Amino acid sequence: STRLVHAHDPAGIHARFAAPVALIKALMPEVEVGIVSPADISFRCHGLEFARARLSGKPGNFLGEPEIVFGTGSGERVLDGDNFPQLERLVRSIGEVRHPEGPSESRWWRLHPERWLESLVVKNICALDDQLDPRWCYSQVLAFSALDRAMIDVLVVNREGRLVVIELKADEDIHLPLQGIDYWSRVAWHHARGEFQKFGYFAGRELSPQPPLLIMVAPALRVHPMTDTLLRYVSPEIDWLLLGIDERWRKDLRVVFRKRPEISVLKMAG
Repeated sequence: STRLVHAHDPAGIHARFAAPVALIKALMPEVEVGIVSPADISFRCHGLEFARARLSGKPGNFLGEPEIVFGTGSGERVLDGDNFPQLERLVRSIGEVRHPEGPSESRWWRLHPERWLESLVVKNICALDDQLDPRWCYSQVLAFSALDRAMIDVLVVNREGRLVVIELKADEDIHLPLQGIDYWSRVAWHHARGEFQKFGYFAGRELSPQPPLLIMVAPALRVHPMTDTLLRYVSPEIDWLLLGIDERWRKDLRVVFRKRPEISVLKMAG
């Protein structure tokens, strides 16, 4: 049991939140703006969310007006005229350290490495494989099942129109292939029913009827030792690729090894 969430309308959402986006970009020109829902957008620095803009109900305004919420955890607060300097300090403190040359001992530098990696992949999808088409690239695609809420890291299409599911891990994690297969199965199920284009994804792009390709990505020295063993048990119907990237991926997103399924060739006696 799984269902797909409709794709968002980026142009309409950015127009709705034009004022908050302009304000945050004035503080951090390189900010990443992520769409969470038609009524909620996220402001991030290399994948680290530090603020959101959301529609807030106001008396006499059925549609609501945008408001900015900033901070992390229990320190989150709604932006007003009195606490704007706090937002400025937060943005400055994050921007000063969250970059490739930043101090690795800093909390802001260490937080959410997978989101950092995801932000780099989305900006330069061809660094993983030059056959991937950068014109259609979705991050954090929502797919619900009866029991959970899954976030597919990156969903893209290659130049032949084949769907590609990309699962990312920045640290050693035994769940890499298992989560990748989970997301692959959801994408394959919805794709077989023609739901991606029906729900607004890949508009104007004809999709191949082939099952999706699964690409799993992790730093080369942080691939869990059990990964190879687990991959031996993956069904042959799942076409997968394991990519090891350079450990210095924050500075240079570069693939250093590729691993594909081993194909057994049986020789019949004459």
